Amino acid sequence: MARPTKEQRLAAIHKEALVEFDNIQSALRDERLQCLQDRRFYSVAGAQWEGPLGEQFENKPKFEVNKIHLAVIRIINEYRNNRITVNFVSKEGKEHDKLADICAGLYRADEQDSGAEEAYDNAFEEGVAGGFGAWRLRTVYENEEDKEDERQRIRIEPIFDADSSVFFDLNAKRQDKADAKSCFVITSMTHQAYKDEWGDDPASWPKEVHRYEFDWLTPDVVYVAEYYRVEETRETVYVWETLNGDEERYNDADFEADETLEERLLAVGSREVRQKTIKRRRVRKYILSGAKILEDCGYIAGKCIPIVPMYGKRWFVDNVERCMGHVRLAKDAQRLKNMQLSKLGEISAMSSVEKPILTPEQVAGHQIMWANDNIKNFPYLLVNPITDANGNQAISGPIGYTKPPQVPQALAALLQITEQDMKDLLGNQQAGEELQPNISGKAVELVQNKLDMQTFIYMSNMSKAIKRSGEIWLSMAKDVLVEEGRKMKSIGPQGEIQSVELAKPMINEKGEIGIENDLSDAEFDVSVDVGPSSSSKRAATVRALTGMASLTDDAETKQVLGAMAMMNMEGEGITEVRDYFRKKLLRMGVVKPTEEEQRAMAEEAQNAKPNPNEQYLQAAADEATANATQARAKTILTIAQADETKAKTMKTLAEVNSSEQRQAIEVIEKLGGLGQVQPQGAETVSQNGTSL
Repeated sequence: MARPTKEQRLAAIHKEALVEFDNIQSALRDERLQCLQDRRFYSVAGAQWEGPLGEQFENKPKFEVNKIHLAVIRIINEYRNNRITVNFVSKEGKEHDKLADICAGLYRADEQDSGAEEAYDNAFEEGVAGGFGAWRLRTVYENEEDKEDERQRIRIEPIFDADSSVFFDLNAKRQDKADAKSCFVITSMTHQAYKDEWGDDPASWPKEVHRYEFDWLTPDVVYVAEYYRVEETRETVYVWETLNGDEERYNDADFEADETLEERLLAVGSREVRQKTIKRRRVRKYILSGAKILEDCGYIAGKCIPIVPMYGKRWFVDNVERCMGHVRLAKDAQRLKNMQLSKLGEISAMSSVEKPILTPEQVAGHQIMWANDNIKNFPYLLVNPITDANGNQAISGPIGYTKPPQVPQALAALLQITEQDMKDLLGNQQAGEELQPNISGKAVELVQNKLDMQTFIYMSNMSKAIKRSGEIWLSMAKDVLVEEGRKMKSIGPQGEIQSVELAKPMINEKGEIGIENDLSDAEFDVSVDVGPSSSSKRAATVRALTGMASLTDDAETKQVLGAMAMMNMEGEGITEVRDYFRKKLLRMGVVKPTEEEQRAMAEEAQNAKPNPNEQYLQAAADEATANATQARAKTILTIAQADETKAKTMKTLAEVNSSEQRQAIEVIEKLGGLGQVQPQGAETVSQNGTSL
């Protein structure tokens, strides 16, 4: 049977993708429509009256007092003040892993260069408001205009309207979608842009999640789909042991490419010791229209689908993934409040003045005066006399007066109930934002913590999404950031700019040549930190350091605390001051230097000119050392000369014969000098002549 052509293979993939997307969209359509409606409800003016409710209030006042918007914005601001950062942790449990720190610095640099905050903020806002948001990671060339430069970087980009444009396969159950086998991302284009890009007549991808019926005018667009498809293959690895005990690994492709490989291995004495089955995971990307595959983009970098979902609240019910944000449960209370306020506005708009009720005969000829009285405020108004039953004219006043409308008691009571319901659902914002007098700081902190508990679930789910983003980035970086000697920008934890050289040759402690900063070997766990932003952290650090300085009397400790406070200060034109105090702390050994700072300090030490005072003190010290050395040498010489004289004396005495010794002793005895002294070998004689 002939193998299918490329066109046939792509047509089959397109057909499978259409069927799969139809199943996904059918299962999630109602849920995603609610997410889209929730986002419109809090953000689009007039959207709170969309649907049958607005039809009931046709030609009546429709006011909106959007309290949900303020509650959502508060949660968003809470996140923006407590940014989430990615950390890479060694799988071996090392406390300080240099390659992990390099990965974290490169990730922060990619975040800064690609404006990742926009992607994070958009996904978080859509997740908090509607229940679902997302962003993407993709590789781009560093210099797209240079045909010789093939270096790539990783960019983090937003996906707008994710609830109506991002769909994972139905078998993916994990919140971060790490177990997904496919993903669709729907993008809108104008008809002209589609023709310019693909050169044929537009055929839109079938998208059904939208709310266009409530807008007066919408752009005429066509949809295309990015289709990510995971391809997994199993491969057997054969481990052979050579005669010298080394292990060599081969796979099926090696034996297929060389049919004599096994015979040669056996001939040289190698033997197969074990086998292992491994899985290879790759992701292929296609761009689809409603009619065909527009482009087969091939395999992308990494082994993960580069789409990161963010959920507000998420659960599975009846095997359907359901999600919601902060808006949905408060929509009915908000609608009820709008209805009540609109009714009150309608009642207030009615005249509160009692209007007279007259017969046509009474105002005939005076209609204009009565009609313009509210404008010109006439001092009096005229009426005509009326004719009674007998035909006689009679002066008569108004038949009656209109009564101003009264506010129903049920409406007033319902207003209070609705206001309390909204506080219960959205949180009592005033309790945390108003500064009450005579309240302790502990009480204020407890109130604030109670409000923060409402935002905790969103922060927790966002941290899961950021963690998944770090995992996808690391997988892509291992394929993209592999050029030997490539220098890249890195950003430290405090925002300091550094430079990293990838795949740098080095000599290890054993004297072996190795590769440093090789991201192809980067196998790390990813963790996240949730806390105040860098700016808030620095302000809190400065307050803590200045407070600690008042608790110590040690001059050196105060100097260190002051320098650290200055290093964490923020303000216009203070960058150079911070750099100065950082260098000061480096010289004191308080701060751990980076590689660049170590090199700079070494060069500075080599090229530094000595201080004149230091030179003088050093010369005086050298002179004192020389004098001490000279005096010690003289002492040693004197001792040596004394030892030499003693040795000569002993030698002379040894050469004198025994008779001369006796003679000398006798002379000495006669002189009465040393009766107890006798030469070596002579007998000792007592006073009575007895030998001892």
